[in-house]
Amino acid sequence: QVQLVESGGGLVQAGGSLRLSCAASGDTFSRYAMGWFRQAPGKEREFVARINRRGDSTYYADSVKGRFAISRDNYKNTVYLQMNSLKPEDTAVYYCAADLGVVFITQVRGYDYWGQGTQVTVSS
Repeated sequence: QVQLVESGGGLVQAGGSLRLSCAASGDTFSRYAMGWFRQAPGKEREFVARINRRGDSTYYADSVKGRFAISRDNYKNTVYLQMNSLKPEDTAVYYCAADLGVVFITQVRGYDYWGQGTQVTVSS
């Protein structure tokens, strides 16, 4: 198993930037593809971004494409989400997740382990 802890959330004005971090421990980090999801109050948890084990392939939700960038450092056991040009619609709790598989990569069911989340609030 792997334990995940998110950090870096906070309050930012629309158009601003924020970088989230997710620190992993307990298992070999490089075995897992990693994803970021978010959940706004009253809404379903939705896919944001994914990065493969080696960090040489990424995939993004259309809503964040061109604004967000996922990356990882397998030596530091950490995955990042750089968020630029933030919009009020990006306000949510952001979760990182670890995936041993290769299916359902944009769905909650496709991931094995989850962090507790970090709040991101974008003001207009």
